[in-house]
This record gives sequence, structure tokens and C-alpha cells, in this order.
Amino acid sequence: MTSARPDILCVGAVLWDVIGRSPAPMAPGADVPGRIRHVPGGVALNVAVALAARGQSVAVLGAVGADPEGEALLSAVRALGVATDWMQRLPEWPTDIYMAIEDTDGLIAAIADAHSLEAAGDRVLAPLRDGTFGSAQSPWHGTVVIDGNLTVPQLEAIAADPALRRADLRVVPASPGKAERLAPLLGMDHVTLYLNRAEAETLAGHPCADAAEAAAAVVVRGAARVLVTDGPRPAACAQRGAEVLTQAPPPVTIARVTGAGDCFMAAHMVAERGGAGRSAALDAAIRAAAAHVSGEGP
Repeated sequence: MTSARPDILCVGAVLWDVIGRSPAPMAPGADVPGRIRHVPGGVALNVAVALAARGQSVAVLGAVGADPEGEALLSAVRALGVATDWMQRLPEWPTDIYMAIEDTDGLIAAIADAHSLEAAGDRVLAPLRDGTFGSAQSPWHGTVVIDGNLTVPQLEAIAADPALRRADLRVVPASPGKAERLAPLLGMDHVTLYLNRAEAETLAGHPCADAAEAAAAVVVRGAARVLVTDGPRPAACAQRGAEVLTQAPPPVTIARVTGAGDCFMAAHMVAERGGAGRSAALDAAIRAAAAHVSGEGP
């Protein structure tokens, strides 16, 4: 049975997250007790789950293997309130896995065994072009979250796609190393970028003193609107023709790190969909991310 038409589409990585966390600081080579979680993950999926937890109608577009791990993953995603009807299945590839090690100070190291998006190619975007959600003649007018795990050809295709010319595009890189691949989306009026400071500095092309400077620098490069987070330091929102807004997050005890940026993005989107202005939406996003890091919230 096909799910109802969603209001928001999240396009990108859908995989298993394997997260090991130590309750104490770790040194290189440390062998310590802790807890290991095996949960659905990926940037696009994490944002989708955070949106669903906040009452939004959302579907994810991506690719998983046609293996038991992929079937279990899609079942788990549906249980979290995210529609998977338009996911691609890849018989020739295993389902992707992301593995991370965290301690009380944050992320120690991570490895991504991810290949599905590249293997699927244009098939990932097909529902936005074939009339399922939109087409060149009848563009999608809803919100689309774009995950920086998409390949450069996929991102270039999105930038030039007439089926997305009316969409509200919300874009997030997967890591500082993948931030530059978002360059084709700079200069587009209907794109909002969600970056951490390192990612913003990559797009700006130089180091920045803080989130406000980094956000402003990305706007100078051509972005219409940019939100930049900087861990426990103030976050910023910059857009063409407007002042740069900044706000500091509340102090919290770190219980988890992975997914904080996704919660920030989802809470900001939900606040704006509810009519919040720039300052109120930034405040909602910062508080949601802080609650996530502390172990509270959805």
C-alpha cells in the first residue's frame, strides 16, 4: 500500500548507523567498555526522522541494498514515521553502513561504507521527475531536503532540473570534505544551506573567526541564505540583504553528538513552516539541538 503524498521529501543517504560510545574520554588505541547502538541513519534519513518526530509528513528518497539488512532498515524507518515507498533497491550492492566512535568529548573517528547513492545514480531523483511528485511541466512546490552525500553529478542535475525550480530546497553537506560539492547550488534563490563552521569555511574558501563571519562569507560567495552552527558557540543565520543573526546555545552536558545538526535543521524547518520569523526559528533550532546533545528531546 502506497503512503499518502508527503509534504517534505528528504533525498540522500539512508543507512545503518553503528555508534559506539564510551562514558569516559578516550585516547588513540584505547580499548574501553561502553555501549554500541545499531540504528537507522544517514543525513537525509536523520533529518526525515527528526521532522516526523515533530509531526511532519515526510518521505525519504535514496537507495538500499536488496538484502536482509536493507529490508530491516526500511521496516525500521517506517516504524519511525517516515515513508519509504519511493526508495530504490539495489540487488547488486549491500546496504550502506556508517560506524562511529564517540566519548564524552564528542566524535573520535568514523568510517562510512557507503556506495548506494552513486550506484543508483539518477534513479534516486526519478520520483521528482516522472510525475510521481513533479515533472518539468508540473514542478514540485513542496520542500526538498538535499543531502551532501549525493554525488556531484546528482547535485549538478538538481541545480539545473526544471522539476525542482519551484521547490523550497534545504541543503546540508555530509561533512566538511563534501561541502565544496554544494557549489552548483550557490546562487539559487530557493536554496537554504545548513552548515557547521568547518563546512562554511570550506565554501567560503578561508578560515573565519566565528559562525557569523562564516555565514556572511558564504552569502558573499552567492548563497541566498545560510545557517551556521559552531558547537557550543553562537550559531548564525545570514541572508542576502539582511543583518546576520546570532544566538548562543544553552550550556548542556554532552550525552550524544551524532544527529545534533540534523535536529537543528529539522527544528528550524518546522518553526518556519509554523510561521516563525528568522530570530524565532533560529532560537527553536538551537534549543532543539541542545536538547538532542543532552539526551533529551525527540
